[in-house]
Amino acid sequence: MNDQVTGVRPAMLKLLLTVVLGAFGVAMVLPFLWMLSTSFKVPIDVFNYPIEWIPKNFNWNNYSRVWNGSQPFDLYYFNSVKVTIITVLGTVIICSAAAYGFARIQFKGRDAVFFIFLATLMIPDQVTLVPRFIIFNYLGIYDTHAALILPGMFTAFGVFLLRQFYVGIPEDFSEAAKIEGAGHFQTWIRIIVPLSKPSLVSLVILSFTWNWNEFVNPLVFLASKELYTIPLGLTNFIDESGTDYTLMMAAAVSSILPVILLFLACQKWFIEGVVSSGVKG
Repeated sequence: MNDQVTGVRPAMLKLLLTVVLGAFGVAMVLPFLWMLSTSFKVPIDVFNYPIEWIPKNFNWNNYSRVWNGSQPFDLYYFNSVKVTIITVLGTVIICSAAAYGFARIQFKGRDAVFFIFLATLMIPDQVTLVPRFIIFNYLGIYDTHAALILPGMFTAFGVFLLRQFYVGIPEDFSEAAKIEGAGHFQTWIRIIVPLSKPSLVSLVILSFTWNWNEFVNPLVFLASKELYTIPLGLTNFIDESGTDYTLMMAAAVSSILPVILLFLACQKWFIEGVVSSGVKG
């Protein structure tokens, strides 16, 4: 009897946990499904109740109006691609080099410097907006894409993520390279980086998502409309289209496609990288 009770309770808990997590997952997906559904509707059907998740008549013209309308949506797209790709490349190189230094090079006060460096994660970005605005204006990069790219290349989280993976790589690899006459730079490029593909891909996905969706920094540091990225372009588009939610949702769906495609292409390495960094740290 007791065995039956002890066997039923774990099964009930597992079922309850599955139901709760399933409900939570559905709640997370519903806004995306509404956005996707609305992007194919005509304006008069947007707020029908009950909600029509599958439109009676698909209105493909919404996407045509977004890309060929009064707003230069293609220019916003190009600006986002340019800023995001350059920033991600810089982030991977800088964070990887810094992580190697904190993980593999012995110097006095290394751990103290690293923890102080990590403490910068506690500082909200909004606190540094005014100092950055003054500095960028002094350097002459205000209202340029450099004001978005340069600060975006330095992320303490990226250094932390890669360092956690690097410290898990056996020291024997570095010692063997040292015996062969390799310096730190060669060891980093030829041994550590090739072994760190899952963590590097994880950093690429996270950095790409952050920079692609970044709204506050472009809002503060860009003044010219021809430099706008997609998040700013969406607000401009929304302002002029008034209450036409069908166009808004079509533009939003168009804007998230690169993020979804990147994650689907790299999810295997992303999961492996997060797990490896968390366990080995």
